[in-house]
Amino acid sequence: MDITSIIAGIPLFEGLSPKQCTALGAIAVRKYYSRGQNIFSEGDEGIGFYIVLSGKVKVFKLSSEGKEQIFHILEAPEPFAEAAVFAGQHYPASAQALTETIVLFFPRQKFLELISQQPSLALSMLALLSQRLRKLTMLVENLSLKEVPGRLAAYLLYLNDRNGPSPTIELEVSKNQMAGLLGTIPETLSRILKRMNDEKLIKVDARSISILDRKGLTQLAEGNKRLA
Repeated sequence: MDITSIIAGIPLFEGLSPKQCTALGAIAVRKYYSRGQNIFSEGDEGIGFYIVLSGKVKVFKLSSEGKEQIFHILEAPEPFAEAAVFAGQHYPASAQALTETIVLFFPRQKFLELISQQPSLALSMLALLSQRLRKLTMLVENLSLKEVPGRLAAYLLYLNDRNGPSPTIELEVSKNQMAGLLGTIPETLSRILKRMNDEKLIKVDARSISILDRKGLTQLAEGNKRLA
């Protein structure tokens, strides 16, 4: 499929005219990354933004002690690093391919020139940035106000709601990566998963988790219940 057709099918650019999609396709660059390869590092110059076409991308920060905090794990057709387009600053976090990954890259300067000619392009970007800010606000709230069991319960409920009516959640990331996403360490996460399993809130398998007691999990996420 050519780049213009791909762009026309991306939710971020929903509603754009064929002419606008063609203009975007003219500046987009398809890039390929192997598993574990860095796409950019925190502090690098913000030279543009990306959209995942296939694979998975981890957006994260490392503390001075080397502790990893994951902010997002992204799949197609999600964009990332879009704030750099408007801020013109360095990337505030790092991005790494978790699997073989293909992205579309939009150079900042060329994209800004396009926006100056067609301002409607900016509206979808601003709406997306607003949604991303709300997600980050919720992440900060979860990390600062909830204990790890509550964070994990909220995350499992989020995955279940996103993936549909089935109570079984196919894990998209390793337990190590899930620990990083929840601001804890793998050993703590494993202990809490076992306790949730023992209390029959969930059933843990190698690559999936089934929700057995959604009400109990919701109470745990909301702080109205504690694990024994």
